[in-house]
Amino acid sequence: MSSSKKQESSLQEKAGISSPEITNVALISQIQHRRRQLPSSEELIAGILNGNRTALSRAITLVESTNPEHAQKANEVIKGCLPYSNKSIRIGITGVPGVGKSTFIEAFGKSLTALNKKVAVLAVDPSSSLSHGSILGDKTRMEELVKDENAFIRPSASGDTLGGVARKTRETIILCEAAGFDTIVIETVGVGQSETAVHSMVDFFLLLKISGAGDELQGIKRGIMEMADAIVINKADGDNIKKANLAKLEFNRALHLFPQKQSNWQPKVTTCSSLTKEGIPEIWDTILSYFEMTNETGYFQEKRKEQNQFWMMETINEELKQNFYNQPEIIAALEENKKAVQNDEISPFAAAQILLKLYFKGSK
Repeated sequence: MSSSKKQESSLQEKAGISSPEITNVALISQIQHRRRQLPSSEELIAGILNGNRTALSRAITLVESTNPEHAQKANEVIKGCLPYSNKSIRIGITGVPGVGKSTFIEAFGKSLTALNKKVAVLAVDPSSSLSHGSILGDKTRMEELVKDENAFIRPSASGDTLGGVARKTRETIILCEAAGFDTIVIETVGVGQSETAVHSMVDFFLLLKISGAGDELQGIKRGIMEMADAIVINKADGDNIKKANLAKLEFNRALHLFPQKQSNWQPKVTTCSSLTKEGIPEIWDTILSYFEMTNETGYFQEKRKEQNQFWMMETINEELKQNFYNQPEIIAALEENKKAVQNDEISPFAAAQILLKLYFKGSK
């Protein structure tokens, strides 16, 4: 072979067919604009009342938005849905990580959808303070329930303010009820003060426990025990059944030491297995018994009224705080006073008074 003759590589790229030109740029632009454009309040309300999941999800996203421009539209949607709310049983479920909340809620939710109940699962989902990522993954854990046409699962990451996510969860309840969900399950991770916030927005509060963890009665917050309307010992299956029954006896004894609830309801302790589904139907029977008793005494309606008032006050507190920290004068003065406090040039209380005086002066 002549050295002057060039050898062609079999890997050499050949010219292919060129991509067709976009013939309708205006149409592509219009589709992209529609995707970005948020539906009107009237469209979202109509969609929610018709049980449209997309409209419900978009409305919840609107409620959760921190953009001040979205606040007015969110309030309009909530106002439009309010007359169609208050027609559900709201159940709060808490328990330490590892107790099996997601597995339990899936088994419990599936048992309710089998009774033709429409179940919405909302998670008050604290985010990692370091990475700001969600530490719960309910949509991936509840694989069966998420596919159920009578169920709706919505986790909400709280970020830095639990008060903010709790308020938004309270408003999400209204939207879900208007969409036709008659059973609202609110899950909390069980590691902070989120239980108190969830307790103030539900009708029935369920504490999930496991036996054999060495903390049947130790390490239990008295406050959570007092809030609980039922304690469920989960994972009562296989070799764990005997331990679960012993834990049930211990909790029953402990509950009798607490003062009587305002509702006059005596909290129940029961066992269940989220894997075998043993004991799951009985939990729903307990909730129905509570619902019937508190309805007869009028406590159920009275509690809801008190909760509405509580969330009005909480919202005022949250809005005032947000407004305070968003003032340009406060932002500048806050950094200056922070440094002064850190260097012991001024006391924290005196610095707070300076900032508050500045805020109220600017608000006049």
